[in-house]
Amino acid sequence: MTEKHPITPPPELVLKWARSSNAFYEAARWGADQELEATLGLMATLNIRGVDYVRNARRPKPPSLKEQALDELIAAERLYPADWSTIRRALEALDD
Repeated sequence: MTEKHPITPPPELVLKWARSSNAFYEAARWGADQELEATLGLMATLNIRGVDYVRNARRPKPPSLKEQALDELIAAERLYPADWSTIRRALEALDD
């Protein structure tokens, strides 16, 4: 086979995966990301709406540190009733 497939990973990436304990996961994720970007590119080319919706559904943004801290605070409030209002206000004042 003389032609390289468009989503063949570069040799340095394959070497990195070979050294990784999560090689299968990383390779599968890379391939899925390539497929997703190709699909979204085709959607954009064909003027199909919903590119952002599909991207967000397939690769949701992880919660920010602030969101994680507020979730932990909610759990702590249930377990340890106290006045957590100062911590809550400080967290809510932070940017995401």
